[in-house]
Amino acid sequence: MREFSIDKIRNIGIVAHIDAGKTTTSERILYYTGKLYKIGEVNDGTATMDWMPQERERGITITSAATYTVWKDHQINIIDTPGHVDFTMEVERSLRVLDGCIVVFDAANGVEPQSETVWHQADRYEVPRIVFINKMDRTGANFFDSVAQIKKKLDATPAVIQIPIGSAETFEGVIDIINKKAYVWEDVEGKIFHEISIPEEYNSIVNDYRKNLTELLGNYDDNIAEKYLTNKEVENIELKNILRKLTIKSEVVPVFCGSAYKNRGIQLLIDGICDYLPAPNELPSITGVDPVTSEKKMFRRSEDEPLSALVFKIQADKFFGKLLFTRIYSGKIKCGDTVYNPRTKKLERIGRIVRLHAQQKEDIEKSFYGDIVGLVGLKQFSTGDTICTKENPIILGNIHIPEPVIWEKIEPKTKQDEEKMSYALENFLDEDPTLRCKVDHETGETILAGMGELHLEIIIDRMKREYGVTARVSKPQVAYREYFTKKVVSEGKYIKQSGGRGQYGHVVLEFIPLERNAGLKFTNKIVGGVIPKEYTSAIEKGVMEALESGPLGGYPVIDLEVVLIDGSYHEVDSSEIAFKMAAEIAVKNAGKKSSTLLLEPIMRVEVVTHDEYLGEVLSDFNSRRGKVISMEAKGHIYHIKSNVPLSKMFGYATVLRSLTQGRASYSMEPSHYEEVPKHVLEELGYVSVS
Repeated sequence: MREFSIDKIRNIGIVAHIDAGKTTTSERILYYTGKLYKIGEVNDGTATMDWMPQERERGITITSAATYTVWKDHQINIIDTPGHVDFTMEVERSLRVLDGCIVVFDAANGVEPQSETVWHQADRYEVPRIVFINKMDRTGANFFDSVAQIKKKLDATPAVIQIPIGSAETFEGVIDIINKKAYVWEDVEGKIFHEISIPEEYNSIVNDYRKNLTELLGNYDDNIAEKYLTNKEVENIELKNILRKLTIKSEVVPVFCGSAYKNRGIQLLIDGICDYLPAPNELPSITGVDPVTSEKKMFRRSEDEPLSALVFKIQADKFFGKLLFTRIYSGKIKCGDTVYNPRTKKLERIGRIVRLHAQQKEDIEKSFYGDIVGLVGLKQFSTGDTICTKENPIILGNIHIPEPVIWEKIEPKTKQDEEKMSYALENFLDEDPTLRCKVDHETGETILAGMGELHLEIIIDRMKREYGVTARVSKPQVAYREYFTKKVVSEGKYIKQSGGRGQYGHVVLEFIPLERNAGLKFTNKIVGGVIPKEYTSAIEKGVMEALESGPLGGYPVIDLEVVLIDGSYHEVDSSEIAFKMAAEIAVKNAGKKSSTLLLEPIMRVEVVTHDEYLGEVLSDFNSRRGKVISMEAKGHIYHIKSNVPLSKMFGYATVLRSLTQGRASYSMEPSHYEEVPKHVLEELGYVSVS
């Protein structure tokens, strides 16, 4: 038997822009629900959810941490995610398995760049949300402007159910719009709060907001609409019930407010998690693909259905070995069960099941649908793999993995470090799908690619601390991409005769440039058995491997469709390796025929600066080939948004501090790829292939 009924379980995440207060909010939730006996602080390096040494030293979240707690007969499973763009994969994989999330905004800054990114990630997985406008105690905090930005910038429908009493140094508490009650906090730790009469100066605005909320919900519910139009009183429970339904459908977003750091408003936010975010059984059935028939397959969210679960994160643990963070969607599991991996087509036995609380683990015997747990003993599973039974196999939808934008060369300092580095990198690659590693066959150097300077810096630091590896590292380099600009047809033949059985592979491929962000596609249009089907996968593999090194500078080719249109085979000499080699030859020949562009990653950069430094910041952007998109003034503070090539952003933090006497801040995230200008191409030493 499960400890809590399924309708009392909430699987939620906390997501936001960096420094909006995610971890501080999660620490308060754990404290007020009794999971922690003492409040942890990010700035002091004592936050429970930031358990890595690198997180505590830098005061940022690097890896998503899972935990659970109990509030008013509800079990709340929580994943706290990073805000820094270099670790966006942690947000991506967490949102893939969550039933709902809290999006935290800084009341002084409103919707920031990474706020938009995580919001759209939640859109991708259709995750219901509630909003917490944090830092109401901060100078410049503006609740109503933040709500307006949510509506304008995110194209969302905010349902304001709380408004603050005061702001900045006058912030005292919050007013509940539905219940028409005001709450103020008295003690420093925020445990004691009282219901008071709504301050007289707020009566009018509270009535207006309750009327607006009723009108908004009336747009979706005929009963509420009728009462609104006939001036009849709408019961509080009616408003809450329809608001819950609309939140679960992602049609509206309830808005809360407070100050996590000053311990104000968190208890009401936890109530909001229970009141408005969905239980696992309130969401649609699980859909996937049958690995045998390739047809759509569906399981209900029920313990009586076959097992379906998704591995969304892997962690190399010193004591547990390979720990799989797993979301169970249907069925149940217990220690000792044998489960099936439809990707590897292998069976494995579950050694242990653990509940997760940051770095701590608690052994449990069974786990049921709706749970998020850690599994030990499954060695052949990777991030994104489905766990199911061999009798009822299913492949669940995968996790979107962003492409790396930066790389550096790494080599061990000593012979002893070489073996340890190989082992460390193997574990890191298992943990982090955005990390890529390859060996340059010409130089023998190991190339490590990641999402940014900080991402790679953390990996090198972990390698030294956790595995004792000392390595020499080159300066970070930009991960350029290559793009074929015209359609070409190319032939590849691999014929080898050496006395006995020979090798024969022959393919004709058509290369079709696609629109940006379309990815790589392989299509087989062979008919009539010109090339037997058993060689198709080898041809595709040869194509994809060859496209990892383009003709211009050896960078990956992107946004291209490769179509197998013709070829031939030999009944005796043909083999998979021969067709793979033929495909690689065809790709190289195509590179010589097609005009090729070099593309560079463009970053979206937002700088927040005082108006007296505006000229210096804009001039610096200009020197970096930056294009200013917009400027927004809030008093003496300017928010500048621009697109800047990544190659020009190395070391920007130091330069910005110097330009503004340390009074400006910036954030940066990948935006898109653009063609490298001709004069820059010449500086890099490349000549266009045509």
